[in-house]
This record gives sequence, C-alpha cells and structure tokens, in this order.
Amino acid sequence: MIPGVTAETQTNIVLSLVIIVLALLARRGVLAVVNRRIEDSELRYRWAKASGTVGFIITTLILAQVWFTAIRSIGTFLGLLSAGLAIALKDLVADLAGWAFIMWRRPFDLGDRIQIGEYAGDVVDKSLFQFTVMEIGNWVDADQSTGRLIHVPNAKVFTEPLANYVAGFPYLWNELAILITLESDWRRAKEIVEELAADQTIDITREAHEPRRQGEERFLIRYRKLTPVVYVSVRNSGVLLTLRYLCRPRERRGSASALWERILDGFDAEPTVTLAYPTQRINLSREVLSEPSQEPGPPPPEA
Repeated sequence: MIPGVTAETQTNIVLSLVIIVLALLARRGVLAVVNRRIEDSELRYRWAKASGTVGFIITTLILAQVWFTAIRSIGTFLGLLSAGLAIALKDLVADLAGWAFIMWRRPFDLGDRIQIGEYAGDVVDKSLFQFTVMEIGNWVDADQSTGRLIHVPNAKVFTEPLANYVAGFPYLWNELAILITLESDWRRAKEIVEELAADQTIDITREAHEPRRQGEERFLIRYRKLTPVVYVSVRNSGVLLTLRYLCRPRERRGSASALWERILDGFDAEPTVTLAYPTQRINLSREVLSEPSQEPGPPPPEA
C-alpha cells in the first residue's frame, strides 16, 4: 500500500503497468516473427513502424478506459480529449492530422524524392508527428545528397507546396545550355547534339513510352514528345543550343556529365564547331595621318 493513495488509484497504476508491459512484449513478439520470416529490410522497417503505431493507439485507448471509468462512452471521452488537445496542443493535433492525410492520400511514400517548401530530399522515415528526409541540394549541386537528415512536421503538408519527383511520372526534364561561336556551323552542331542525346537516352525514352502502372495513373499526365529536343537561340557572344532530355531524378548530374563528355568529344572532331566563351576584341588599326607640307606658305601681308 502507498500512503496517501487510494486503493483504486493503486490498482489502476498496477493495471496500467501490466498493460504497457504486455503491449511491449506483444510488439517484440510480432517483430521477432517478422524478422525470422522476412528478409527485406524495407518491409521489416514498415512492420516495425506499423506495429509501433497500432500498439500505441490500442494501449492509449485501453489505459483511457482504465483511468476514466466514469466516462462510459468512448465517443464522449474521445470528444473531450480532442477538444482539450485542440486547445492545448494545437501544433501536435495539426501534425496528427497531417499524418492521417499522408497515410490516406499518400502524397509521398518512403523512398520518394520530394521538396516541401525550401526543403528537398529522399523520404527515409514517416511517424505520427513528423517525417524525415535525407537532404539534397543546398550547397551541393545537381540534387545530390548532403548527408543531413531534416525532420519536417507533418502539418507542413497543409501549409507548404509539396513537389514529388517520382509520383505519376517518374522522370525529370533536364536541360543543358551549349554556347557556340557565331562563326560555327550551328546546324552541324545541332545535329551532333541531337544524335548524341538520342543515343544516350534511348532506354529511358523507350521506358517512358510504355504504359504506366495502375498506381501511377492517379494524375492526368500526357506528353506528346519524349525524345530529346534541341532549341536554338542567339546570344550576344554566340549561338545557344539548349538540349532538353529525360532523365531519372537521381541521375540528373550523372546523365549531364555523360552527355557533356560525348558532346565535347563530338565537337572536338568537328572543325567547323567551336565552343564560345567570354572574349574581348581590340582593334589596333588606325588611320595614317599625312605629313605636313614642307613648301613655304604665302608671305604675310605688309603692315
């Protein structure tokens, strides 16, 4: 017996501890079975997250019934609880609502590359109050990882624009700006770039033309042209060839590097094409002034 504590309260404390211990043991038992039968690490992770969430909800409801026996209707209890939380913990309630929205509408899933507000990265974790992304970009160019983990509150899905790099259409349009001199044969340069880009992206273009899976048909996305295209424009220092091509989200930098290597080799073998760079031209020629005449001039007038 604990002095100053009623017998009913002590019973509730003991019962609560037993319920929590049983819930933990049940979750560990489930995970032990899952780890023995499932080798996929991602599937194990999903089981661990789901069992933790379900166990937390069930344990909370049972403990609520233990400690709030006067409230016989669970609906009444949940109503009072939600009202109190809405006032005292509005941010956490918003995060819970965001979690429900993420689980229901699935704007992104584990492994997706997303950008929400100013943060971008690969989703590596989802929980009741926040999700975690492995950051890309920032001080690193071309959407490559920085190695930092960013924890984003779930409520951000209601207040910030969210971009998914892979949902619906799992490719990105990337562009390379290639500047050649005004004296170059721009038609030949355009042919070289188109041929190299078509050969580089032939597998991705064929894959993108294939029918999409059922899960990717949530959005009405239709492109008429998926092959690489080169646009021509004129700049002060040369002719600009803008190559637009498809690539996978995580291969943007690698694909650009491979294309640049092939383009440089192609231009090096073509004497009529030269890359442009900032230059200055100075004209050193000048007019030659005639020497002054040596003949004497007219005599000055007499005074």
